[in-house]
Amino acid sequence: MNIMLNDLYTPLPEITPMTLALIASRDKKENRTTQVVEEDTEYLVQAHTSRLIDQSCKYFGSSLKGRQEGTREICGITYKAPITINPSSGMYFFPTNSPSNSNCCWIAHSHIDQVNQAQTSGTEIIFKNGKKIFITTSYGIVLNQIQRTAQYRYLLDKRLQFLQKHHADRVAESPFS
Repeated sequence: MNIMLNDLYTPLPEITPMTLALIASRDKKENRTTQVVEEDTEYLVQAHTSRLIDQSCKYFGSSLKGRQEGTREICGITYKAPITINPSSGMYFFPTNSPSNSNCCWIAHSHIDQVNQAQTSGTEIIFKNGKKIFITTSYGIVLNQIQRTAQYRYLLDKRLQFLQKHHADRVAESPFS
């Protein structure tokens, strides 16, 4: 029996700083899929949005659960917590529903330009590059998630800046410098 390595291991796509959103969808057989929206392309993946987020968090040394616990520790948000996949590259995402919900989408905070209430229920998100998506999550919830993510980014960034300054000060005081 000849088994190719690719038959055993098919990695999920990596979320990058160019990822705008992960949109929950279903294929013709009603299996969970994700529409990955990038700055210059879009494609479908046979996986739940939160699984893709979890895999990307693991790539950077944590997990979705670990990032959620970090958010709770930093700013007390426990439900639909925004997370950072990698703060040094500005990859902050927020969920539109509970991450375990099959309709949960993940939106990249730094790419959002405008948010509009849709004519019907739902929300239109316009990204800085002009791409638009429509999600069924209410306008008020999306605005709240954007605000919570901004608060989380600010508090985490403040901590990181403090650590960098504290480290730079200690290096400057070192007798070996």
